[in-house]
Amino acid sequence: MPYFLGIDTSNYTTSASLYNSEDGSMLFCKRLLPVKNGECGLRQSDAVFHHVQQLPQIISQLLDGFDGGIEAIGVSSRPRDAEGSYMPCFTVGISSAEILSAVLKVPLYKFSHQSGHIAAALYSAGKTELMEKRFLAFHVSGGTTEAILVSPDNEKIINTEIAACTLDLNAGQLIDRVGVMLGLSFPCGKELEGLALENTEKLSVKATLKGADCCLSGIENICRRAYSDGRSREYVSALCLKYVEKTIEEMCFRLLEKHSGLPVVFSGGVMSDRIIKNNLEKKLDAYFAKPEFSADNASGTAFLCYCKHRIDNRI
Repeated sequence: MPYFLGIDTSNYTTSASLYNSEDGSMLFCKRLLPVKNGECGLRQSDAVFHHVQQLPQIISQLLDGFDGGIEAIGVSSRPRDAEGSYMPCFTVGISSAEILSAVLKVPLYKFSHQSGHIAAALYSAGKTELMEKRFLAFHVSGGTTEAILVSPDNEKIINTEIAACTLDLNAGQLIDRVGVMLGLSFPCGKELEGLALENTEKLSVKATLKGADCCLSGIENICRRAYSDGRSREYVSALCLKYVEKTIEEMCFRLLEKHSGLPVVFSGGVMSDRIIKNNLEKKLDAYFAKPEFSADNASGTAFLCYCKHRIDNRI
């Protein structure tokens, strides 16, 4: 039975993935949680409700026509590998995974959502061998903006230690707030990118850092002032993304001064933005997740499940 099931119920995506350890292929299904127009997110109680409704549909869709055997199940149980890290929406995935594990009589492994993001990036970039080494990973999304020192760990597969982070807003929060201000639909990343690609004006930005940590809340104010002063939606969109790009770039350069020679991996929904990704690729020797593996999905969790099962059974 070469198949490993992964489940992730994060803000703001319900997802399930199936990893085939024989040929290395990954199947996945995911669906965004519904957010009302003009709003920048969901209360956790609403997120839990929508996950309860969506997860059975997602798993049914993923396993439609599947006649193989599932060897083990992996689930995202917490945002990060840190004491006290908790978010109610993950309880939906945990309870479903525990039921499936009991019914199928297969092992259940629990991982952090952040570790799943990093594993998904390594899988999609074809660089899973880095899981046996030390490297620097960026997790940039609506809920997290962190640079992480990653090292091998037999229990958790990868051990994560925060090297730098945002001191206020997350990059994805910034993008969504600016996008909603411009009348875009939440989550706003793709529409904001589309507008930014139409911009023809020159941009001048400067990152605000304290050491390697970043501050992003001021960028929201800059974008609001620009828009109220009559600058175009295209310009404001491009300005927002350029600030995010410059901030991540400077964080990375400062961290590599201290941790010279470490490979760098980028993950998280913000890193699926083509403008940011393409510009950083020109300046950094780094690995990026493919767009479909950047935003929240259970693929990294499914792959971590496979790795943990191999270690535990000495395969």
